[in-house]
Amino acid sequence: MTNRYVILTALLVQFVAATFFVVTIADSVFGLGIGPISWQLYEFIELGAALGLVLGVLLGAIAFHQVTQRSARAEEQVKIASGALAEVMQSHFEDWGLTPAEKDVALFALKGLTLHDIAALRETSEGTVKAQTNAIYRKAGVNSRSQLMSLFIEELMQGDLMNGNTGAH
Repeated sequence: MTNRYVILTALLVQFVAATFFVVTIADSVFGLGIGPISWQLYEFIELGAALGLVLGVLLGAIAFHQVTQRSARAEEQVKIASGALAEVMQSHFEDWGLTPAEKDVALFALKGLTLHDIAALRETSEGTVKAQTNAIYRKAGVNSRSQLMSLFIEELMQGDLMNGNTGAH
């Protein structure tokens, strides 16, 4: 679909043909008084309309195929980025010396769960979860959940994950 002129030409042919057919039908229904045209010109316009429709179908099929391919590539890139992000997170967690419980709490926090929700999932008190999050922030060198998240988002934005570099910095 890189040649816009082919697409624009196909659209123009389809538009002209559709306009011709609408005007012809309107003339026969409402008696607009548009004079008759030669059968050769009428056949030529019908041929152009048919070719325009076939070209439109072909271009639509090509566009559909390209969109499907792009979508599949984008989904694959998201899978790669998700897997790479998980690897980077685990690597950072190891580098920071997080305990298994702190790793769980960090993952839940990064997923956006509240302290209450994390405590319920882990079957512990909110105070314990709060202490664990404070330990995570201290070990990561940040002051908040948003700063913790920004560490990983920053790596995504720098392109480290999309370029296959999953090592911790």
